[in-house]
Amino acid sequence: MELGTDAFLDGLRAVDPLSVVAALAIGLVTTVASACRWRLVARRLGLPLSLRTAVADCYQALILNTVLPAGVLGDVNRAVTHGRESGDVGAGVRAVVLERVAGQVVLFLVGAAVLLTQPAVLSPLAGGLVPALVVAAPLLLTGGLWVRRARRAARLRTALREFRTGARRGLLARDAWPGVALLSLVALAGYVALFLVSARAVGSTAPTLQLLPLVVLALFVMGLPLNVGGWGPREAVAALTFGAVGLGAEQGVGAAVVYGVLTLIGTLPGAAVLIARRARSRPGVAGGEARVAEGESGVAGAADSRQPATAIGIPAMRAPLPVETATSATRPGGSRSRGRAHTGRTEQV
Repeated sequence: MELGTDAFLDGLRAVDPLSVVAALAIGLVTTVASACRWRLVARRLGLPLSLRTAVADCYQALILNTVLPAGVLGDVNRAVTHGRESGDVGAGVRAVVLERVAGQVVLFLVGAAVLLTQPAVLSPLAGGLVPALVVAAPLLLTGGLWVRRARRAARLRTALREFRTGARRGLLARDAWPGVALLSLVALAGYVALFLVSARAVGSTAPTLQLLPLVVLALFVMGLPLNVGGWGPREAVAALTFGAVGLGAEQGVGAAVVYGVLTLIGTLPGAAVLIARRARSRPGVAGGEARVAEGESGVAGAADSRQPATAIGIPAMRAPLPVETATSATRPGGSRSRGRAHTGRTEQV
């Protein structure tokens, strides 16, 4: 299957003001749902996290995921930053991994249920899935045996045990999994709605029930860390699946392109968060340095008033007093000896 650049350009031209408004509104809903899910898991793991901080961090992670390779680097930054601020980087990373895994599990279960209604959608992908499974299965088996037996994998085994413990506390507990599942469904509904908006924007008139399995499959491929902001595999899968059900590969690519553009628009508040935090950090750092310098000077002045020859933290601000002075003296034999004046030195403590 060969597609020119016309499909991509048509997709870009299909973005209209109404789609932009829908992208921002849906993006707000999905981001707040994801932030609430993260907050729920983090607090179950004993990490403090306010909703305001969670929403801001999620928006920032989304914009970074969209513009950076692999599509997960924003979440990595979110996990490490929260872990450092909370005093436990490992727990911070586990909280983000668990909430992301929860979203993918819900997407997989919903996608499997939807795809059962239209198995023809999987037919164009079967040729590539079977060889991939044949190659991946031995690699996964070998990796599992190595992790279980190799001495060098002791740290990894410890991390996996901590991950299982965190999953039981943060996801599978009776007072955790209903909220996690509900929030994941809300976020997934938002993603599906945005893809449907994209399909309508490129002129698709297919029934929603016919589009659902195509959308879910494209969303599942987007979650794999083999893309840049979802671009690449999403367009390829959309072209194959739309073509398989008779809607046209060009329309599938156009819908995927519009979805990518609208997703980027929906994450623009994350750019505002980045700019605001960067602007806030610059004067904060300068002010903090000035306050530290003033505090040290105050401490030094107070110490200098008590001990003339000693300053704490920085040199004394005034001339040191002499600690030993020898004047000319006459030796018993009548000769004169001239002493040297020794000035005091400031001690650094």
